[in-house]
Amino acid sequence: MGLFDFFSKEKKESLDKGLEKSKENFFSKLNRAVVGKSTVDDQVLDELEEVLVTSDVGVDTTVKIIRRIEARVAKDKYVNTSELDRILREEIAALLAENKSVDIDDNFSLPADKKPYVIMVVGVNGVGKTTTIGKLAAQYHKRGYKVVLGAGDTFRAAAVSQLKLWGERVGVPVIDHGMNTDPSAVAFDAVKKAVDMNADVVIIDTAGRLHTKVNLMNELSKIKRVVQKFLPEAPHEVLLVLDGSTGQNAFIQATEFTKATDVTALAITKLDGTAKGGVVIGISDQFRIPVKYIGVGEKIDDLQTFSKMEFVDSFFKKA
Repeated sequence: MGLFDFFSKEKKESLDKGLEKSKENFFSKLNRAVVGKSTVDDQVLDELEEVLVTSDVGVDTTVKIIRRIEARVAKDKYVNTSELDRILREEIAALLAENKSVDIDDNFSLPADKKPYVIMVVGVNGVGKTTTIGKLAAQYHKRGYKVVLGAGDTFRAAAVSQLKLWGERVGVPVIDHGMNTDPSAVAFDAVKKAVDMNADVVIIDTAGRLHTKVNLMNELSKIKRVVQKFLPEAPHEVLLVLDGSTGQNAFIQATEFTKATDVTALAITKLDGTAKGGVVIGISDQFRIPVKYIGVGEKIDDLQTFSKMEFVDSFFKKA
């Protein structure tokens, strides 16, 4: 299946709409930066640097992009400011294409040789972690996969009850031991249930606390160890959920969690309600961990598998 084949018209429209605020914010800043200028000079590059940083692309990624634009200007000798958005688009796309993270173009397919596929979901409270799990469960269920959920965020009554509601809504079993119980025991029983019922995927919620890194690290390590007693190769994926609307704070959370556990994939939520969508470009570039999912709206189908090229295309798409 080709890169663009799986991107349905509805999915693309949802992505375009979800990035509207980010795009409007970015282009209004960009237009102000080049007003009255015909060529891309040092002053325009300084202004562009500020535009990228204030659009939550992040300092390190901004520096990379500016260097690429400088090289382009030096090579082409004369670059008109009217071409700047096209050049920016090309250079950002090229930068993201070069990094080690891969495009997730499977559209919610699961590897046939890993069954049940165990996903451990981490992230601080309030980022949309439980909602993301519910939407993931719905997407997999819709594709005919057997799904089991584990309510391992046992320190928040709301998280347990919310996940149970998602289970009822989607029609998948939820393993829970109630409040203030051992999260690793929940994870163990969820994986056991998945094996017993020959399920395809088990998604385990975990506590969203970052009050001390040591506690977090110990807790996540214990969940892994206990699950591995039953299924040695699990978890197959550790998915970190980040709230895109928090901008640079999402970078900080990603840094903390990647220190605390072996994060293998990222989900960036709440991009539709924010002008901070540039954070996806920075996170995709900086962490070398695949951004696997993005949330661009409230509907279940608004949790999408992430394509760097489609994201850049929507971000720079003119109305």
